[in-house]
Amino acid sequence: MTQQRIRDPLHNLIVFNTDQQLERTLWQVLNSRPFQRLRRIKQLGFSELVFPGATHTRFAHSVGVFHTARQLMEIVRERAGGKRWDAREHIALAAALVHDVGHGPFSHAFEHAFKTVGKKLGLKLAANHEQISDKIIRDSALADILKEMGSGFANDVADMIKTEGRQTVHNAVVSSQFDADRLDYMRRDRLMSGSQHSAIDFAWLLANLEIGNVPIGVEEEKVQEVPTFVIGPKAIRAAEAYVLGLFHLYPTVYFHKATRGAEKLFIELLVRLVKLVQDESEKKVGLPDNHPLVQFAKEPENIESVLNLDDAVIQGALSQLREAGDGLIQSFAARLQDRKFFKCLDIRALIQHKIDPENGGDPDYVEQTDKCCKKVLVALDTLKKEEKAASGIPTLLTDEAHRQPYKTGDGEQINVRTAVGDLIDLKQCSDVVAGLRNFKLARAYFDREHPEIEGKIRDIIDREV
Repeated sequence: MTQQRIRDPLHNLIVFNTDQQLERTLWQVLNSRPFQRLRRIKQLGFSELVFPGATHTRFAHSVGVFHTARQLMEIVRERAGGKRWDAREHIALAAALVHDVGHGPFSHAFEHAFKTVGKKLGLKLAANHEQISDKIIRDSALADILKEMGSGFANDVADMIKTEGRQTVHNAVVSSQFDADRLDYMRRDRLMSGSQHSAIDFAWLLANLEIGNVPIGVEEEKVQEVPTFVIGPKAIRAAEAYVLGLFHLYPTVYFHKATRGAEKLFIELLVRLVKLVQDESEKKVGLPDNHPLVQFAKEPENIESVLNLDDAVIQGALSQLREAGDGLIQSFAARLQDRKFFKCLDIRALIQHKIDPENGGDPDYVEQTDKCCKKVLVALDTLKKEEKAASGIPTLLTDEAHRQPYKTGDGEQINVRTAVGDLIDLKQCSDVVAGLRNFKLARAYFDREHPEIEGKIRDIIDREV
């Protein structure tokens, strides 16, 4: 057969033309062990515990990114008058497909846990999935397949993902304000979660994409100009919806209180498990010595041990972990399996209401709220230690995060080509974008079986306000 087809809920048919060397090679990549592992890693981690339809995988997303990259590549060719840069196109399309190959179980939840393990236990670990992806692309069986396109092809793909080396407009297909990754996950996460927020006019955005040279550098010192995607003036409103759409996914989906609560439990469980194994107390974990989680705990700096983990391994271990000899592992495994999370208290909302009861948005009140949130979180850290010392198991957890809706500078902004051909920042021609403020959260999660903790949290809030 000269075609291999995948039926996708977002893009419908995604076709690999295997009579072409590139797509034949990428089809082999797709069927490799490192890439097939992505079938067992959910795109949105624990979000399915809130949005039951959000069970889509990194595999589906990665294939969708490849499909979207081909659409963007057609725009690149068209805007360049049909000129082709076959080598750069091939590198960009391959990079689009394999950019997420290093993700761990439950995606970003594992990444946060991974960083916490390294910090608390003093271990030198690969800090994020990008570093692990880089290692896989350059040095694994996947790299051997990519080398069919040329001896340096795998390294060129890894360099493009890291935005290293030569910069052409093809880099914008992989990493930019309108890259294939974002254009896929925004629509896919909205579709699969069932959220009615975050709709974008995808067809109109693509129809109005142009190529422009944008200066990048440090502050006022512009080092160079790089070619990237910009939009024409007819797409300003579509770009507004695009910025708002991405922003809305954070408070509604990615930062949902229950999802973040599950992540907090998972992080505590994983840190405890690794510590016990590192202390040669693995019998308290409740897993056999050859279990992938135990092997990971013994060598968390070993990328191979990381790659032996996926969602199925973790979920399959929960039944055994809830029978562990360690109280924390036993309790938190049962909570994750049965969806019995800690109760959430929105610290920021409580403080904001006390400081600014009319929610007028006065900058002074916002600043006071920020300062008060920080003081409360510091005080809660002390309370966490006291409560843990009393029961032996954490009964209070805290969460802090923020999301900037629109970034400017160093090529991060969306550039609009005016009627006279100049490039200006979108916020200069959009009061909606210019008026956006950061989304911030500060939360406390406490064990419902210890309701007295809620009173202590509220007392701390009242005192600091």
